[in-house]
Amino acid sequence: MKHTLSTKKLVTAALMAALTVVGSALRITLPLQIGDTTSFHLGNIMCALSGILLGPWLGGLAAGMGSAIYDMTNPAFIEDCWITFVTKGLYGVAAGLVLWSGSKKLTYRKAALASAAGAILYAVLYLAKGYFYDSMLIKGLTASAAWIGVLGKLPATIFNGVVAIIFAPMLAVAIHRALEHNHLTLE
Repeated sequence: MKHTLSTKKLVTAALMAALTVVGSALRITLPLQIGDTTSFHLGNIMCALSGILLGPWLGGLAAGMGSAIYDMTNPAFIEDCWITFVTKGLYGVAAGLVLWSGSKKLTYRKAALASAAGAILYAVLYLAKGYFYDSMLIKGLTASAAWIGVLGKLPATIFNGVVAIIFAPMLAVAIHRALEHNHLTLE
């Protein structure tokens, strides 16, 4: 079976990457006790939505690219843009794999499960990065101090994931209905 990348799908991926940049920029940054920061933002919604609408591979690419591009616009995050590309890309991949496995019929429930899968995978990867890479490797903190850093990031991580689990499926269903109503597909 030959798979081709349509112009419509490529343009949608670019749009989702751009919306991910914007969603990541809409943030409230909070300083943490250990000299780090954490943020409440809307980028995770777009990462999940990318995987849901575009499938695992193209959706993951759009989520990873958009998030990494945002990191490249901020001096505080630029050195980690490659990690963000991988972790946020896997967010979209996980959401896409869950939604696109089995029946491709889009329902709010299936989109919520897809978004939850992406959010959980990303939370694990993000907190592991904070513990091992940021705290222990880069800052040379002890294991106890690294755990304190992870605990400081936990509320925003959970909030961002829950917001994505609620709103990405709502947007996905609305977009899908609008496309169907106008006899359009992303295929």
